[in-house]
Amino acid sequence: MSEPVEKPAATVETVEAMVRAQMSKALGGRRGMIEAAIPGLLFTAIWLPTKDLRLALIVSLASAGVALALRLLQRSTLQYVLNAVFSIGIGYLFVRLAARGGGSEDDQALAFFLPGILYSLAYTILLFGSVVARWPALGFMLGSVTGDPTAWHDEPQVVRLCGRLTLLLGAPGAVGVLLQGPVWLLGYQDVIGTGTAVAVIAGLRYGLGWPLRIASWSAMVWLLARNATPLESAAPDAPA
Repeated sequence: MSEPVEKPAATVETVEAMVRAQMSKALGGRRGMIEAAIPGLLFTAIWLPTKDLRLALIVSLASAGVALALRLLQRSTLQYVLNAVFSIGIGYLFVRLAARGGGSEDDQALAFFLPGILYSLAYTILLFGSVVARWPALGFMLGSVTGDPTAWHDEPQVVRLCGRLTLLLGAPGAVGVLLQGPVWLLGYQDVIGTGTAVAVIAGLRYGLGWPLRIASWSAMVWLLARNATPLESAAPDAPA
């Protein structure tokens, strides 16, 4: 009878290793960030001067297709390109819904950016809600590494640390919603021009989004270094 495999314990060091691995995976390096941003930037750059929604969608999708073909040829990960393709696909779905609802091409262009705002809102609520419930989402990521989904919850220090890290992880999305959401609503209600709303949202998303994400991960690494202490205090020495 084989002996059971011992699973690694949830420690601050385990959290740190997991966060560093997830950070590398999430950011994807310079190339991953470029592949994620270019389709949306092209959509905005073409639509603003031409107001040609179909051309903007075709060019943005074509740019993602070129990046996908290069990845396939190099046999490297498709994650970041597929994320961009998925984002364009969901954006196009909202464009079609706006068209069916009688929206103008301006309204359809604005609809293209709505899924990203809604996704960030749901993501923020999920992460912050998990911290309020004292089951921070980042703890479950840790559980997938240690092999036990909930063992980390038995260690108060790990729970506190995962809660702070979860808040930092959700901060960029929360800032994005707070800044982009009102601009989208102002454009939708014709308080400001649709072109202005699209330009501002694109600027915030692609000009501010990645710097905020990088700053968030950097803060997480700093917090981990600051909290690298044993899970339990050493027992006091017995009196001589």
